[in-house]
Amino acid sequence: MKRFAGMAAAVAMLGGCAGTGGANLPVVAGVDLDRYAGRWHEVAAMPAWFQRKCASDTTADYAPTPDGRITVVNRCREADGSTREATGVARPTGTPGEGKLEVSFLSVFGIPIWPAAGDYWIIALDPDYRWSVVGHPSREYGWILSRTPTLPAATLRELRGRLAAAGYDTCKLVVTQDAAKPRLCDV
Repeated sequence: MKRFAGMAAAVAMLGGCAGTGGANLPVVAGVDLDRYAGRWHEVAAMPAWFQRKCASDTTADYAPTPDGRITVVNRCREADGSTREATGVARPTGTPGEGKLEVSFLSVFGIPIWPAAGDYWIIALDPDYRWSVVGHPSREYGWILSRTPTLPAATLRELRGRLAAAGYDTCKLVVTQDAAKPRLCDV
């Protein structure tokens, strides 16, 4: 299985982004990380260079660990059918239950390098944990995730509105669940 090329560098870059308005990016309060655990499918995303070889079937699997951290396994399918995978660890930041985490895909002897971690902020979450909107304070990265491989168009439009209200340019997000890859602003 191939590894995401340059994932550590990408996460280090994410961690160092100092975009404007980050302090005003809303996050969900009362996130239950045990309920959040499990498989999530990418439905829409802002194209990120560290995902450039991903053609379809992008997923993220989250599993809590006894020390309060979360194991992260990201996978996708390349155009040639091969699978790419990146494994990392996340930890909560901010106040308990707040939807702020940081993720590191870089470690030395199994110890995460937290200065190279990237922000993973849950900015919208279905009450039943069926979908999640994840962002970065710079608003240069964003994802719509779902427990199922697709979401109805009406739900995508609702989440587009939430992203726009949070200051995102929704035309920068691509609906990855659709083979045509339309921009979210056109859905």
